Amino acid sequence: MDPFIDRRSQSLWIDIAVAPNATRLQGNKKCDVVIIGAGIAGISTAYEVVIGGSRVIVLDRGKIAGGITARTTAHLAPLCDDLTSAMIGLRGEDTSRLFYESQAAAVDRIEEIQQWESIDCDFRRLDGFLFQARDTDAKVIEDELDAVRAIGAPVHRLVGVPLAHCAQQHVLRYPRQGTFHPLKYLRGLVAAVETKGGSFHCDTIVERIEEHDGKVVVTASGGTVTAQAAVVATNAPIVDRFALHTKMAPYRTYAMAFSIRKGAIPDALYWDTLDPYHYVRLQPDDDRTDFLIVGGGDHKSGEADDAEVRFQALEAWTRNLIPAAQDVTHRWSGQVLDTIDYAGFIGRSPGSNKIYVHTGDSGQGMTHGVAGAMINSALILGRETKWADVYEPSRKTPAIGNFLRENVTAVKNFAEYLAPGELADVSDLKVGHGAIIRQGTGKIAAYRDPSGALYARSAACTHMGCHLHWNSFETCWDCPCHGSHFAIDGTPLNAPAIGPLAEVSIRAEQRDPGNLNSFGSLNRLT
Repeated sequence: MDPFIDRRSQSLWIDIAVAPNATRLQGNKKCDVVIIGAGIAGISTAYEVVIGGSRVIVLDRGKIAGGITARTTAHLAPLCDDLTSAMIGLRGEDTSRLFYESQAAAVDRIEEIQQWESIDCDFRRLDGFLFQARDTDAKVIEDELDAVRAIGAPVHRLVGVPLAHCAQQHVLRYPRQGTFHPLKYLRGLVAAVETKGGSFHCDTIVERIEEHDGKVVVTASGGTVTAQAAVVATNAPIVDRFALHTKMAPYRTYAMAFSIRKGAIPDALYWDTLDPYHYVRLQPDDDRTDFLIVGGGDHKSGEADDAEVRFQALEAWTRNLIPAAQDVTHRWSGQVLDTIDYAGFIGRSPGSNKIYVHTGDSGQGMTHGVAGAMINSALILGRETKWADVYEPSRKTPAIGNFLRENVTAVKNFAEYLAPGELADVSDLKVGHGAIIRQGTGKIAAYRDPSGALYARSAACTHMGCHLHWNSFETCWDCPCHGSHFAIDGTPLNAPAIGPLAEVSIRAEQRDPGNLNSFGSLNRLT
């Protein structure tokens, strides 16, 4: 296995080839709109601007739709992921109503596009059920019922959902939710964009984004793109180093797919009221079986490395409430960027004229991605949009408590540079493991691959220098501060980091004399 490729977990849909015609950027190109990031936000924005008559080029550091979008569970649920009652308490009824309207419009837009473009993506409308978790207070259901009614969204109060041990639980039913196969949808969207003259470039690392003389120049590996406007849709923005990153925090979430007999449970979306909560949906497989997708187990990125424990807990919860679940077919994790006031940052990047951003999807990446595409394309094309203020990247909110709570992570993180390494010496590093090792005043992110070869890189994230943590399930280095991920060879896998981790020399006294073969690559570490 090539040690330099992304060897992270595999989702149910990650192997779909969304853009088989995509190539690396080569040479200098011009267009009307250049989009950096080819997840659902970037591809949807490309579609909206290209049907508006603009020439579009989309760039991505990896394969098209191969990033965080490929790790979704694809719930199309327009109500606030952190509960509407919480959003009203922070931002008021009017803003919360506009948020709901924009997210509901995103589901409508997906439905329209898959019909217009004849995209076979398993789209369907269905009910969503928020149900009281066992041994918890029903007050959250009562409060949420009042909040959802206040913003004008359809909701019905019930008792019981068709899951084991839940016949007497308090429940809210939300009609006209949705779901689909996200990568089949994006494959159809890419084909539509290409038919209309747009182009996609994979394996293209963007190095700089600059405004010059009323234009945007994007410098990337292989060439440049000059455009009238740019949209940065890289999950975490690479065009901003501070302002937006302090107003959101990365969380890792876990998902599993089980085989299940078709019809064993009604086709719907399900969430419970725990914190973090569990979320459930079905995905069609064949004539007799479906995939049951279950997610949960969230924690702040880099603050835990216990994926196996979390998957065990998810499986136990699933088999208790859904005994019909059969074999586990897939396990994966993804990263969510939660903002301090529950809505993403979509619109003109702070301090820019021609650069737009999309970030902070807060657990609703599918609907945020499409709503953001409608908003940013309208701003670029000079059209009206009544939702822009809800997502304005420069907005001020009274979420001081959330701001302080999320940003304490960075303070604690930098203090880790004063602590000892996780291992005393590199010779203690086992095959297939990664660990932080102190060398003098610095720290090394070290990994020993299955063949015994050692990879030693700086333990400082190239975004803002935060102390990295090992992620054994994904076989990568995570940044707890702002969500960057790095491969074992230091290659950035996820924004906001752009540059690779610096190579580090291993001092002679730290080399393992009993495994000299593992240092056949020592010269390239120096």
